[in-house]
Amino acid sequence: MKTIIEPFKIKSVEPIRFTTKEERKEILKNAGYNPFLIHADDVLIDLLTDSGTSAMSSEQWSGIMKGDESYAGAKSFYRFESAVKKITGDKFIIPTHQGRAAEKILFSVIGGKGKYFAANTFFDTTRANIEFTGAEAFDLLNEIGKHPEIRAPFKGDMDVDALESFIKKYGRENIPLVVLTVTNNSGGGQPVSMKNIREVSAICKKNNIPLFLDACRFAENAYFIKLREEGYQNKSVLEICQEMFSYADGSTMSAKKDALVNIGGWLSLNDEELAMKCRNLLIVTEGFVTYGGLAGRDLEAIAQGLEEVVDEHYLQYRIRSIEYLGEKLISNGIPIIEPPGGHAIYIDAKRFAPHIPVDQFPGQSVTCAIYEEGGIRACEIGSVMFGKYDKNGKLIPAMMELVRLAIPRRVYTQSHIDYVAEVIIEVFKNRDKLKGFEIVYEAPMLRHFTAKFREIN
Repeated sequence: MKTIIEPFKIKSVEPIRFTTKEERKEILKNAGYNPFLIHADDVLIDLLTDSGTSAMSSEQWSGIMKGDESYAGAKSFYRFESAVKKITGDKFIIPTHQGRAAEKILFSVIGGKGKYFAANTFFDTTRANIEFTGAEAFDLLNEIGKHPEIRAPFKGDMDVDALESFIKKYGRENIPLVVLTVTNNSGGGQPVSMKNIREVSAICKKNNIPLFLDACRFAENAYFIKLREEGYQNKSVLEICQEMFSYADGSTMSAKKDALVNIGGWLSLNDEELAMKCRNLLIVTEGFVTYGGLAGRDLEAIAQGLEEVVDEHYLQYRIRSIEYLGEKLISNGIPIIEPPGGHAIYIDAKRFAPHIPVDQFPGQSVTCAIYEEGGIRACEIGSVMFGKYDKNGKLIPAMMELVRLAIPRRVYTQSHIDYVAEVIIEVFKNRDKLKGFEIVYEAPMLRHFTAKFREIN
């Protein structure tokens, strides 16, 4: 059949509140034109993030009741550990309360001034945790990934020539780690090919530099490999996942994405000495080594989610539902990163609102307009999130100016997505009326979470 249906039935529902456009104008103003500061009750459809916003399955809720809350050595930890090892093959599994906690521990141990890290593209918390130690983070995205309008199967790949040059420039002894983000979130949710993972791994091994996966959306990446890369059509998603991790020396993971849970994460490693250092820091900051800031019930839910996420009926529905929204927007002339990625649609704000200069944050403007028009909360991924200032205080813009519509897993129906498309199409029709913004308050790091803005008339 041509119709791809949700591979689940809805067993429980949550009401959502409707607001008027006039109410939303006032809500935006009171929130300093920052969607992060809007109360969730005032959001009709929430596409701010796909992190921790999934609907859990009946089996996961059953696992919640079976959670072993023993402080040390809980049986729920060993189920969690076994599930992570089955996918990653890594020797040492350290639970954390979410992905950025794993990043904080890892980079606190191996980072510091005079250290340099490379990735296809670092996401916001990863970059912040690196820079917090005094180290520097560099994005080495392949050239085609920098062009939203060009279609290619693996736009999340790292530029391997740039990686070789990076190692020569900074010296292998000053590079503690290379990271591949799968899928590439900041690059539009675009997948990384197995070929690229192998090539990056080979370069790292040659230079004795560990390779880690930022594995938040590992299953979605594996499904793209199955669909698009020669030689993988007849392999299971689990087999593809296992091969991906086999080329890496460890991973950081936000289980709030592809483990289909509301909280949790892990740090997985094969280096025993590094694992010991990370576990020591875990105990100081997160909790004992068999719970790491999580309740036993959370560990149970993650273990079950890891079984469900590699189901190909689920992944077919997941990827197709994202593609469905992308096709509706493209057919109405709305510029997005093409082809649609794994967990979100990314509107190209530069082409959506070309009259707004980069230093007036076109992505923030489009994001606010989408909320005002239809109560939909999205997220700017551009110069608000990634822009920096030079020594004269002038903005150094981000690589791209994007608006991310991140779709929570197993939460919204096709009619919700049709409504999202209708709202964005309406905003696009009136895009000439959009105004730029200036920042009136910003924190020194991760400013997008708490910044406040003013419209420029």
